[in-house]
Amino acid sequence: MPYILRFWCFFAFLAFCVLSTPEAFAQESADFSEINVDTMSDEEVENLINRAAQAGLTPEEFLERAQQEGGMPPIQAEKLRERLKELELDGFGFKRNSRISNRDSRSQLGMREIEEDFFNSRTAKPLSEEEAQIFGSSLFYQSGRNLTFEPSLNQATPKSYILGPGDLLYVDIYGQSEQYYEATVNPDGFILLDNIGSISVSGKSIEEATGIIKNRVSRYYTGLSGSNPNTFLQISLGNVRTIQVNILGEVRLPGTFTLSAFSSVFNALYAAGGPNMNGSMRKIKVLRNNQLLAEVDVYDLLIKGEASLDLRLQDQDVILVPPFISRAKINGEVKRPLTFEIQDGDTFQDLIYYAGGFTDIAFQDQVTISRITKNERSISNVYQDQFNVFLLQGGDEITVGRILDRYTNRVQITGAVYRAGTFALSDGLTVKGLIEKAEGLRGDAYRTQASILRTNEDLSTEMIQVDLDGLLNGTVSDISLKREDVVRISSIYDIKDEQYVQVLGEVKRPGIYPFSEGMKTEELIVLAGGLQESANANDLEIARRLEDQDLGTLSEIIPTQVRLDLKTTESSISLRPFDQVIIRKRANYSMQKLVAVEGQVNSPGIFAIESANERISDLVRRSGGLNQFAYAKGAALIRRTEFFNTQSEQVRRQRNLDELQMLLESAPNNSEAQDELLKRLRQEYPVASSPVDNQLAESKKESLDQIAAETPGFAVKLKETEAVAIDLEAIMKNPGSEDDLILEEGDILSVPKLLQTVRMRGDVVYPTTVRHEAGKSLKHYINGAGGFERRANRKQTYVVYANGAVKRTKGFLGIRNFPPVEPGAEVIVPTKGPKVPLRLGEIVGITTGLATLGLVISQINW
Repeated sequence: MPYILRFWCFFAFLAFCVLSTPEAFAQESADFSEINVDTMSDEEVENLINRAAQAGLTPEEFLERAQQEGGMPPIQAEKLRERLKELELDGFGFKRNSRISNRDSRSQLGMREIEEDFFNSRTAKPLSEEEAQIFGSSLFYQSGRNLTFEPSLNQATPKSYILGPGDLLYVDIYGQSEQYYEATVNPDGFILLDNIGSISVSGKSIEEATGIIKNRVSRYYTGLSGSNPNTFLQISLGNVRTIQVNILGEVRLPGTFTLSAFSSVFNALYAAGGPNMNGSMRKIKVLRNNQLLAEVDVYDLLIKGEASLDLRLQDQDVILVPPFISRAKINGEVKRPLTFEIQDGDTFQDLIYYAGGFTDIAFQDQVTISRITKNERSISNVYQDQFNVFLLQGGDEITVGRILDRYTNRVQITGAVYRAGTFALSDGLTVKGLIEKAEGLRGDAYRTQASILRTNEDLSTEMIQVDLDGLLNGTVSDISLKREDVVRISSIYDIKDEQYVQVLGEVKRPGIYPFSEGMKTEELIVLAGGLQESANANDLEIARRLEDQDLGTLSEIIPTQVRLDLKTTESSISLRPFDQVIIRKRANYSMQKLVAVEGQVNSPGIFAIESANERISDLVRRSGGLNQFAYAKGAALIRRTEFFNTQSEQVRRQRNLDELQMLLESAPNNSEAQDELLKRLRQEYPVASSPVDNQLAESKKESLDQIAAETPGFAVKLKETEAVAIDLEAIMKNPGSEDDLILEEGDILSVPKLLQTVRMRGDVVYPTTVRHEAGKSLKHYINGAGGFERRANRKQTYVVYANGAVKRTKGFLGIRNFPPVEPGAEVIVPTKGPKVPLRLGEIVGITTGLATLGLVISQINW
């Protein structure tokens, strides 16, 4: 079967060679029903499509006719279409030479020279303030230099591009015959093609050069000519050459610049930094071969967006920027308040066009023009109907004013209306009509009186009083409004103090609350979150402000009480504005207070204070008593001072509620009641401590700080806890005695083991810890530590006992009585202060005083 198909294909090829027209191909009766694309080689597919192309058929037309007239199955037609895509056959049925895809992309020759010229232009002196005011200056010189008009090398080669020496041309011949050429235009203007010869193309456009090359090449490739060619030619530009352009005249950087052959006039002007202060932007001349080629108007680009890019520069072109013709300046309410270059015949309407038009707030009825007339200036007013006929002159300065900041028909209404604001003054508008436009009075409007603030012609103001009630009910006549009237309607709350009530003490959210008529004490407490558990509901006070108070009477105190469920009763007191409801704590209320026992007792730990008069002996008893290792004489009581940061009951309560909330939130499965409890906890607000909490401690701390600041060398270390010296042996022998202290919250009773050492500290030769020996004196232990140091203060030696008690050395007539030393004690030997030697002046003073004293004594004896 494959051999039969190949024979059929070969027969079809011969038929296509003979039949070269679409009509002949249409009459071909070849049978395509048995074709199998899978068995055809790439060469057979290409020849088949090429023959169809020679007959004037595109691949799609060939496939369509093969299915309709030749019986080709749709599946085979689709396979053939895919094969054509894989073989990259173009619309003519010819495959392009694969070497073309290997070419490098188009590049710019002489890029280094081009970049050097642009770099030099970047280093030019920045625009002055005066230059910056000239329209168009910033186009060619701007900070950052982002706009360059640099031509794109990826664009299709312009048909008007003029070839010259250095241009690289790609000549592609494809179709029935295939050939590929690369040729560079030599300095004489010729390209040299292999086996064809030289062809003159310099000075010709790409379009003209294509015709010349095609005519020459068609002598060797006959398929290029004729009415039905089978070979085709395409010419494209490779690397782009550079050209040199001379930029002269009033430019910032005149000279010769190296540019791309694709460059336009704007590329060249940009490289030269654009026209300078005196340069024209309206009549820039382009000269070629000493003849004027064109005049470029930069305003066409700046205003109309027309860049004239069709005008391509050539090597040795000259760009001449002459001095500006004349300029006019426009200020005020235009979109571009700058200086513009004007031409003969430009009108004020043209200048407005250059300036981008008027702003929204410009006064367009007339403008003011300052014009030079002979040796001085004159002012002219140009009206709107003259804009398009008023001719401009050099040196004109135009000022466009703005509309007046005033209203011709404005009235306002403020205060207690539903829609206060600004309204238009219509004919016959009155105060009542304006109130209706403002959607009426609010309920809090002060109807007794309103006012109208009226502005007179001399801009003075007057106040007109209005009987608002009478005006609305028709008993007084309505008042007509004038331009700029302001109607003011006050609220009843504008003329009296805002009313409130206050709740203090044992409620969840003490503070200020708005007053409402008929408010009861219970309702205010409910607003404050209800009573605290410590609140005394039977002893409340209401402090009421007195209107006509006697001298010395500050307020009226009203005792009252409420039910715990806060239900109002007949005896509930109605509150008045500015009442203060004070809720105190129950006398017998107190949260649990904890103490601790540590050390040598049978059951150490934390204990709650059972009663207000519970003592140390009771605590020892509750802890199981002292064990066999206890050293009762060394027991100490650690107690909080007034400087301890004790949390108030409210804070501790809130802390407990916070812990409860965290527990419920972390629980995986809560009941409905627990979920509701969690919602309530989340709505609780923390309660601040009472203002009297820790007030005593703060007062003491301030006093000590003041003493320390005023006394040099005096420093106070504030402690939150201190050890209280107790005699536990005496306490246990005589419970309830003066030694048996009453417990306070936070107390810690520490009972140590039997101690057998004594610690030496301070100014001794060898501070150490020594063994306690019964009956030995303090001096024995000091000698055991090496004795006193040279600077030791022996008189001030003291002993700190294990229970916190302190005893110092006493002396009488030079005899020192040292305190006894017990197990666990610390012996402290302080150091004398620094010895200051006597100065010469002090010695002289002392001797002089002694001599004077001796003289006085001798005189008395005499």
